[in-house]
Amino acid sequence: MALNRCVYLLRRRPGSLLRCAAAPPGHSGSSSGVLLGFAPPLSRSSSEKTPRVPVTSLFVPVAVKSKGDGAVGAELTQPLDKSEILKILNKFYKRKEIQKLASDSGLDARLFHLAFISFRKHVVEKDTLAADLHIILSDICCGAGHLDDIFPYFMRHARQIFPMLDCMDDLRKISDLRVPANWYPEARAIQRKIIFHAGPTNSGKTYHAIQRYLEAKSGVYCGPLKLLAHEISEKSNAAGVPCDLVTGEERTVVNLDGKPANHIACTIEMCSVTTPCEVAVIDEIQMIKDLARGWAWTRALLGLCAKEIHVCGEAAAINFITELMLTTGEEVEVHNYERLTPFSISDRAVENLDNLQPGDCIVCFSKNDIYSVSRQIEVRGLECAVIYGSLPPGTKLAQAKKFNDQDDPCKILVATDAIGMGLNLSIRRIIFNSLVKHNVNEKGEKELSTITTSQALQIAGRAGRFSSVFKEGMVTTMYRDDLPVLKEILGRSVDPVEAAGLHPTAEQIEMFAYHLPEATLSNLIDIFVSLAQVDGLYFVCNIEDFKFLADIIQHIPLNLRSRYVFCTAPINRKQPYVCTSFLKFARQFSRDEPLTFDWVCRHISWPLVAPKNIKDLVHLEAVHDVLDLYLWLSYRFMDMFPDANLIREIQQELDAIIQIGVRNITRLIRTAEAQSPNPGSESKTPGQRHLSSSLALRRGRASKVQAAKKESDVTTDPSLGSRLVQEGLLTQELLQQLQKEWSGNLHRGTAHKKKK
Repeated sequence: MALNRCVYLLRRRPGSLLRCAAAPPGHSGSSSGVLLGFAPPLSRSSSEKTPRVPVTSLFVPVAVKSKGDGAVGAELTQPLDKSEILKILNKFYKRKEIQKLASDSGLDARLFHLAFISFRKHVVEKDTLAADLHIILSDICCGAGHLDDIFPYFMRHARQIFPMLDCMDDLRKISDLRVPANWYPEARAIQRKIIFHAGPTNSGKTYHAIQRYLEAKSGVYCGPLKLLAHEISEKSNAAGVPCDLVTGEERTVVNLDGKPANHIACTIEMCSVTTPCEVAVIDEIQMIKDLARGWAWTRALLGLCAKEIHVCGEAAAINFITELMLTTGEEVEVHNYERLTPFSISDRAVENLDNLQPGDCIVCFSKNDIYSVSRQIEVRGLECAVIYGSLPPGTKLAQAKKFNDQDDPCKILVATDAIGMGLNLSIRRIIFNSLVKHNVNEKGEKELSTITTSQALQIAGRAGRFSSVFKEGMVTTMYRDDLPVLKEILGRSVDPVEAAGLHPTAEQIEMFAYHLPEATLSNLIDIFVSLAQVDGLYFVCNIEDFKFLADIIQHIPLNLRSRYVFCTAPINRKQPYVCTSFLKFARQFSRDEPLTFDWVCRHISWPLVAPKNIKDLVHLEAVHDVLDLYLWLSYRFMDMFPDANLIREIQQELDAIIQIGVRNITRLIRTAEAQSPNPGSESKTPGQRHLSSSLALRRGRASKVQAAKKESDVTTDPSLGSRLVQEGLLTQELLQQLQKEWSGNLHRGTAHKKKK
């Protein structure tokens, strides 16, 4: 009788059904009522006063296993004619009134279409439907109902496959990043003094901050690199101030009893925002604007519990830091410094490696250029040191020591912009081999662009440092066409810092996952960034690397917190071997099987031998990064990565092996050339570098890449022509012209030798 009464009410009062069925069972009936639609990326300078419109392209339908009521609906009415039902549903979809109702309920055109496709499939393909839906459809088929009566059931299904529709207000609150200063109650509970030490490189700004750090009863130094943290730790201990070292991969306690020292030197990401101290030093504060790591400087500046915060960096950050501190009610005291030793821009380019002099440093922006230039220097009977980013810290220090040693025959340095921070080098002259480099934009896309004024000054400032044997520095270019461009770059003022980076925390993502339990971690991050509200002082950092790692291990069963921690690991995603190891680590971890020393040794094929060619050296560098990854994870999951000490021992052995390879790098290059099908191609490299630099500056950017790729008859050596064409640095016509010129020069040179 009760069921018959229910059927009677459903037939007599469909309006009441519209009100009650629009919300899924157990739902309060409240709805966000927000109109969803496509939204452009948030402008950093805009102030959020209204809720952001989410980017619904990020909303992925969730698979729902809906339960039917057996044959109850058919018993009460009659079986459904699925072909007739299909016609009814298609009419329902086309009704403008339904589309308007869906939009008002949170479904934009895209979501409405996806929800309808899913709903139609559910109705047509399922053998049994919920009794109420079956009865409504039967009534419409018999002419006793209206198309609009389907809408509440459609919305119930839509909310099942798009659960974010019912929790949009909660998601917005979680992703509200407009007042990050309030995230750090311990820091807000004290009145901190902010001292900004501003000046160019080699001005003594960090020195003065460190002096105050050493005088204090307790302190923390926060630097951008492991090498800098190591340097401050060593200086502090040498000065009689016990100082512990904390990096992502290393913890060193100096006290024999294991008690933490009052002073800590750490990488910026590792600083504690809950441990009180007297003095904190934040180095390279201008990196607060970094698209990938800026969040770490923001966190340190807003969150450190220190009575005095000494920040060091470029003067271009003064106004912004002052404005940012107004949100915390703290004033900024500014100390300005001038460079201790002068450096000048040469009026002449080097033009030829024959013109190198002791104390020269050639700066390249790719590892391939490093190899090519060092090979050409060796051909001239000169010895050079080599430093680039992927080298282990020990190898970098060994190469720096070799170059700085006045008794060592090595007087030339070939390096990337990795020398910009963290190494003390006795450089007389900086020589830019190129002025273009690959950068990552706000969207995480790689693009070729001219170096910025800030980058140029950071690198050029390494010449003639106060502590080196050269009291004056000089900067120039390898090629004549680049010199006026360098002068123009260095003549500009540094772009001011305008915003500070933020990053979603593990807690925020966990709250998102509570509301969206079926979403992947990568999708959760995307939705978070889409909804995140920030004011004009902040921006959300690039999360492409995080998402890349999240996608790699998405299929591996991990709890959300562990998955989040794994995805914050500092991995270069351009290294396939490291990414593969990361995947294996996560899979082993998910099985609750500890990653032992023996397991790692089997994975990396330890013991390893000295490299025989460049390919071997690159592989050893990747293995070193894998061991770094193990150590990084060992401090987050100690039980599952139990052999950190043994791993550190073999990593030191590996560092020594890599040092041998780098000392013999020109021999490795020769071996690689001998194994190459085009061994003579490397001899053209200096000219190639000139083309790469000047043509990129004069002829433009990647807009010509696609057009260049369409040129099919590339007849030149693939190591030169095809690469320049593919990178958009050379057109097919210009390449053919250059081929003729090279060929002509070669013939003239041969004829000249015969005459002699």
